[in-house]
Amino acid sequence: MSAPPFAKHLASNDKKTRDKAIKSLASFLADDAQEPISKSDMDKLWKGIFYCFWMSDKPLVQQALASELAQLLLTMTSISSSLSFLRGFWEATVREWNGIDRLRLDKYYMLVRRFVNATFTVLGRSKWDKSACDTYNDILTGEGGPLSPADIRIPTSLAYHLSDIYVEELDKALAAAPEPLLPAPLATLLTPFFTLAARTPTSITYKRVQSEVFMPLFSALSSSSQPLEDQPPAQKRMRLDPDAQQPYATLVSNACFDSPEEGKIEGGTLRKKLLRRIFEIASEPETKDSSRRKMYALFKESTEDDGSDEG
Repeated sequence: MSAPPFAKHLASNDKKTRDKAIKSLASFLADDAQEPISKSDMDKLWKGIFYCFWMSDKPLVQQALASELAQLLLTMTSISSSLSFLRGFWEATVREWNGIDRLRLDKYYMLVRRFVNATFTVLGRSKWDKSACDTYNDILTGEGGPLSPADIRIPTSLAYHLSDIYVEELDKALAAAPEPLLPAPLATLLTPFFTLAARTPTSITYKRVQSEVFMPLFSALSSSSQPLEDQPPAQKRMRLDPDAQQPYATLVSNACFDSPEEGKIEGGTLRKKLLRRIFEIASEPETKDSSRRKMYALFKESTEDDGSDEG
C-alpha cells in the first residue's frame, strides 16, 4: 500500500499540524484492515516521523512525543506489523544519525530508549515468540542495523547507547507489565550483543559490551543466588537496606535461558548457562581472534569467581 496521505504533515513547521498528523498516524496503524506498508513508503513515513520529532523543542513536549511514538508499536494488531514499523524506525535512525546536531542528540537518545522499552513490551506480550525475537535480533545486527558488527557506516555511539540501556530497559518493561509476563529468554535476547562482542573489529566496542551488558547482569544474577554472608560488603548493605534498589530485580526474578514455557531459572544457574553460551560463541570460526581471547578470559574468570569447575 502507499504511504498515508498525512505523512508529509508530520514534518510541518506548525505544531498543531504535526500533532494532528501523529493522531492520524496512530489511527492508521491501529487499523487491522490496512495492507502492509511497502519498504519505500515505510522509508518516506519514517522520514516524516523522524523530522516530526526533530521539530519538538521543549523537554516535556519531547518526552511526551517520544513516548507517544514508541507506544505506536503497541497499538498495532499484529506483531509482524509492529516489527515492520520497528525496522523502519531503526533504518531511519541509522540513516539520519550522523546528521543530528549536538543539541538534539540527547532527545534522540531518549527516543531510542523509549523504543527499546516498547519493543520488549511487544515481545513479552507475544510470549517471547521465537520467530519474533529472531526477527528483532536480525533488525539489530543485520546489514544496516545499529548493532551490525561489520558495517562501518553504523555510528558507534548507537551501539554504545544500546549497550548502556538494553538490560535496564528490559528490567523496566518486565516491571511495568500490567500482568506477569513469561520469563524473559536471556540467551535469545542477548544474542545481538553476543554477536557484536564476537565480531566487532574494535576493542572499544567489545569493552563497552562487556562492561555495560555482560558484567552488570552477571553480577546481579550472582548476587541473587549467593548467601548473604558470602556477599561483598556493598552488596550485603544493599540487600539489607529495604529502600535500596536491587539491580535488575524484576529481570533476575523472572528470566530463563531460552525456553519461557519451562519457567524461570535461578540466578546462579542462569549465569552459568549464559557464560557457557559465551564460551561456545568464542569457539565459533566467525569470532575474531581478539574477541575470542577476551571471551575465553571472561568465561574463565567468571567461572572461577563462582567456584565452578566448568571448562
